[in-house]
Amino acid sequence: MSSDPTMSEHESTSLITDQNGNKTMMNNLLNEDLARAQMSARLGEAQQLRRGRQQAAALRLSRKAEQAARQARLALARAN
Repeated sequence: MSSDPTMSEHESTSLITDQNGNKTMMNNLLNEDLARAQMSARLGEAQQLRRGRQQAAALRLSRKAEQAARQARLALARAN
């Protein structure tokens, strides 16, 4: 039976089940924490990529605007 003579076999089995249940619950909590951390990291990566794309698009638009301004100045200079 169990090492404690005051415990019945059912109580001893119940304790083992509770301990295993607690281990299972702790493992589940650890897995959930890991999943949250991974999801957070992926979201951070996605945000960085999005910012990079936005910066690249802004740089392209800026270059186009500068080129349009140069062409407008050239057209004005030729018109005079």
